[in-house]
Amino acid sequence: MNDLSHIGPDGRARMVDIGSKVETERTAIAAGLLRMAPNTLQRALSRDTKKGDPIAIAELAGIMGSKRTSDLIPLCHPLPLTSVTVSIERDSDADALRVIATAKTTGRTGVEMEALTAVSVACLTLYDMLKAIDKSMVIEGIELIEKTGGKSRDYRKPSS
Repeated sequence: MNDLSHIGPDGRARMVDIGSKVETERTAIAAGLLRMAPNTLQRALSRDTKKGDPIAIAELAGIMGSKRTSDLIPLCHPLPLTSVTVSIERDSDADALRVIATAKTTGRTGVEMEALTAVSVACLTLYDMLKAIDKSMVIEGIELIEKTGGKSRDYRKPSS
C-alpha cells in the first residue's frame, strides 16, 4: 500500500483530491537557523546595513513567500491563508538568527508547506541582505515544529 498521497496507484505524481475533506482550522509552526560570523550577527542585530534592516525585510519576505507556496511547490493547493507571522531573533546557543513562522487557515488541507516556505524565504532573504559581509553563512535545520487540525491529527516535534 502506498502511503504517499501525491503518488497515484500508477506511480505518477498527482494533486490530492481534497474535495470531500472537512474544513477545519489548521495551524503550522516551522523554524530554521542562519549561522554566521559574530560580526555579521552584530550587523544584522543592529538592523542597519547598506540594503536596509535585514530582519524586517526578511520577516516581510517570509510572509510574502508563504503566500506563493503553491506557485513554488508543484503539488501544493493554493490556500486562503488567514494569518502568517514570521519572527527573527538571535539564537541563544549560537552565532545565529532563528526564524520562526506560523501559518493559519481554515480549509481542507494543512499549512505545513506554507510555514516551511516562509522560513526558507526569510532565511534566504537574510542571506541575501548579509552576503556582502559574510558569504560563509549556513542555513540549517528548517523543520516543522508543530501542526494542528486535519485528519492526520496534531503533531508536535519531539524534544531533543
